[in-house]
Amino acid sequence: MKIPTTLKHKPVIVSENYENVDGRYAYNTDAKGLSLGLAQWNDRGKVDISAKVWRYTGEKWSRQSEELPFHRVLDLAILICRAKLHFREAYRYENLYDTEKPVIDRVGLQGDAMTVSVCTDNEKINEDIKLFQQALSDNDELLSERLRTLSKILKEMGY
Repeated sequence: MKIPTTLKHKPVIVSENYENVDGRYAYNTDAKGLSLGLAQWNDRGKVDISAKVWRYTGEKWSRQSEELPFHRVLDLAILICRAKLHFREAYRYENLYDTEKPVIDRVGLQGDAMTVSVCTDNEKINEDIKLFQQALSDNDELLSERLRTLSKILKEMGY
């Protein structure tokens, strides 16, 4: 299915077969494509670029399609990696985290740091963190394949 080019987000680089590789949802997803392009929120004289997940309901392109600035896509990747790293050793804690120190890490970015922590405001955190860890474990093969690919590309780029 072709990604629309007449909407506010202007695709430049696309993956129009994303529905075939959407993790556990492959071949059964409404996420039909990914694109990198000119952001829909661009103002006259100012150009931002973004990544977009294109969703299709079977009848029309969905308003639930998500568009993210590149730095947020990378910030999400950093957050996923940091979470995976935490859960490698989380078994050491009764509740899968240090209840006295729920901050897992502070990742330095542009003069400050992104705080990565367990959401202790969640009333069911002890139950939900176990479900999260199980889902992370269940999806390890999918995530690890993508992380290895990302690592390889980053090395090719000199990072």
